[in-house]
Amino acid sequence: MNRPIRLAVALLLGTGLAACGASPPGSPASTGTAATGTTAPPATTSAALIKVPDVSGMNHQDAQNAMQRAGLYNLREVDGTGQGRALVLDRNWVQTGQSPSAGTEVSPDTVITLTAVKYTDR
Repeated sequence: MNRPIRLAVALLLGTGLAACGASPPGSPASTGTAATGTTAPPATTSAALIKVPDVSGMNHQDAQNAMQRAGLYNLREVDGTGQGRALVLDRNWVQTGQSPSAGTEVSPDTVITLTAVKYTDR
């Protein structure tokens, strides 16, 4: 590729990156340094704590829905009889326990264990 074409391609790529909001490699914005050579402090994020809802005695499907409405999605299901059965049809199960307990404040990624038994087990 000859020199004028290389220059034109480089200019087009640089313009395209700027239009996309990206910065060309080596520019202050791409290296995380400001024009003065100082490094910007890293952004800090802190997830708000969520109060675990009380789902004791609820239908298992409704309990899952309540947890998700609260912002808790990392749910683990346990057969409360100790038989290790999979909770396949959630509506056939009733909540008998939960961990952490209701009212505990947790981060959104906390594992919530829902213990249930089949209605026919009661």
